[in-house]
Amino acid sequence: MRLEQLPIILGVLVALIGLTIALDAWQAGGVAPLRERRRRTRAVPQKAGQTLVALGTLCMAAALIGRDTWRWATISVLAGSGLLIIGAIMNRQYLKEVLLFRGATRRGVGETNSRLNQTPTKPTRIR
Repeated sequence: MRLEQLPIILGVLVALIGLTIALDAWQAGGVAPLRERRRRTRAVPQKAGQTLVALGTLCMAAALIGRDTWRWATISVLAGSGLLIIGAIMNRQYLKEVLLFRGATRRGVGETNSRLNQTPTKPTRIR
């Protein structure tokens, strides 16, 4: 494999990621838990925002596949960047929840609410 083929392979992988995002955006139902365990309601991603992110990703993949010889690579990168930014702004509530409300912040404060480090209050009786 020559080094010049690396951007093409990377572009194909980025295109598959973009197609996966588009499929997720236009699927009828998402994967939801059987029983809701959260105190707050889950943020729902917008289909239009996810579609714009998918199109932006596909534009970036086209620029990678086209390499330096493609005439429209700069326009593709600029359009892809714009679509990614607009899609992220449209889904800012969903991204905020996914990136910031993780782990211990959702359940309580750090080690005080962890069941792994707590000693039981009364001993277990086994007869």
